Amino acid sequence: MLRSDAGGYAPHAPIAYSKAGPDLRGPSSGRLPFLHNDVSIDEQRGIMTTANRNENRLAVAGLELEVLRRGAGRPLLLLHGFQTVSADAPFLDLLGRHAEVIAPSHPGFGDSPRPADFETVYDLVHLYLEVIETLPHERLSLMGLSFGGWLAAEVAVKAGARIDRLVLVDALGIKLNHRETPDILDVFNAHPREVLRRSWHAPDTHAPRYDDMTDEQLVRVARNRDALCLYGWHPYMYNPQLKRWLGRIRRPTLVLWGASDGVVTPSYGRAYAGLIPGSRFELIPDAGHHPETEQPKAFVDRVTAFLNE
Repeated sequence: MLRSDAGGYAPHAPIAYSKAGPDLRGPSSGRLPFLHNDVSIDEQRGIMTTANRNENRLAVAGLELEVLRRGAGRPLLLLHGFQTVSADAPFLDLLGRHAEVIAPSHPGFGDSPRPADFETVYDLVHLYLEVIETLPHERLSLMGLSFGGWLAAEVAVKAGARIDRLVLVDALGIKLNHRETPDILDVFNAHPREVLRRSWHAPDTHAPRYDDMTDEQLVRVARNRDALCLYGWHPYMYNPQLKRWLGRIRRPTLVLWGASDGVVTPSYGRAYAGLIPGSRFELIPDAGHHPETEQPKAFVDRVTAFLNE
């Protein structure tokens, strides 16, 4: 994201990249990695040589999405949050012991291409409705993390009986307070140290360390932030109409929240659950906005217990 003259971030300005001069400073310097503008899009994608590059692809609606797969058993479609799911995330393998996990990267994130005219949450929701129709399962469970929780809620409103069970984890997507009172931390305009403090229960232990990342990993982080800004900039991370229609979700639903989340607080999560008939709200102690990362075993235990009910 590029700083605008007004002091905010220009929502649709492309992240730029450099092979030679990335800013590798991480949380210790209060900066996130933004790179410079001398590498083409094709070159950017060419230097993405992380483990995810060799994972499966999922062809749907004319797109070929990067997708991680783990395990076998009942299918679970996992929609990621601000960043794509890491191939070596401990919770992914733990979850794969109990389910067939299918975790695509949204268009524009990771190594999933984004067509020029694909730029709204509406596009993402209809893409994942198409994914559900394309996968060879009569029904599947759906789980969304953070931004992906917003997408999962939107999909569940429309997908009906194709969804077996729904899990929303620290989900975004609804507006509770009046217009001038933010419900969701502005991760683009808040100071990076404030974002760090409010995102993690134990940031020194679990937050990403940008100083330790390769250039390829930094490119991926920056590309993910660019795509997130494109989809969620205005209105910021919510759909004004979603709150009205959450009552259409008739599938068993678990709303799972990190007890220390300062991006969207537990009170926001309780209100979210209250809008979905029959849903259950649970807190995971000692976790912030990313309980799947900070408490992977507790997270997977809660999710699998719910899926097996």
